Amino acid sequence: MPDRKDIDHVIGDWPFQAGVISARMVRAQDGRDVLQMRIEMGVLQMEVAHRPDGERPGGADTLLDHLIQEAVHWGERFQLTEEQCFDADREFLQFYHRRICWLALREFDRAVRDADHTLDLMDFVHEHSSDEEWVVSHEQYRPFVLFHRTQAAALGQLDQEGPERAVEEINRGLTRIREVFTRAEAGDQFEEQEMVGQLRELQEEIRDRYEVGRTLSEQLADAVATEQYELAAKLRDQIARRRPRRT
Repeated sequence: MPDRKDIDHVIGDWPFQAGVISARMVRAQDGRDVLQMRIEMGVLQMEVAHRPDGERPGGADTLLDHLIQEAVHWGERFQLTEEQCFDADREFLQFYHRRICWLALREFDRAVRDADHTLDLMDFVHEHSSDEEWVVSHEQYRPFVLFHRTQAAALGQLDQEGPERAVEEINRGLTRIREVFTRAEAGDQFEEQEMVGQLRELQEEIRDRYEVGRTLSEQLADAVATEQYELAAKLRDQIARRRPRRT
């Protein structure tokens, strides 16, 4: 009988396309859903929940969960070891791969979830590592993760709650990205970023396609800026009466 340990039958039916994120959901032999990503020399297969490689560091769902448990146990004495930093690098990369697959598949809620995990892990290592250079090596990607999160959140809101919520989601994302550049004393570079331009283009496309004018939140900001406090109070009431956002 032929040896079926090779994956020729998989990659032969799924050609690699340079510059394209090719992803798909398939059913494993045990019946569970798994996520696959076609790469140049084969296929990455990931679990759809918790850690993409299916490992349970210290019995926890993810390395971040395990590290939080360790930090609680050791208190102020806790500091990331070199091995834990290496393991964090692995988790960062795994969640990046799965995040871009979710975006390609338009699984926006899942993309937001994985982006939030990465941002939480960035926060954790920033607080608990003494290796500033290593921390910076991850912090430099925070705007990029926020870019992905904003895209996913906006498109998810467009599907679930409507175009106005999508526009507002982009505004929130742009604010968070600007804050990162401001903290890094690079606020003057914010408008020059390609990702910022792409988010603004997405926002204008939504406004044009769905005829969205100034959102309630934008009108509120305008009213506060021009000291129209009575109007601002009315707008706050309208916003409060709106249907709560889905989580």
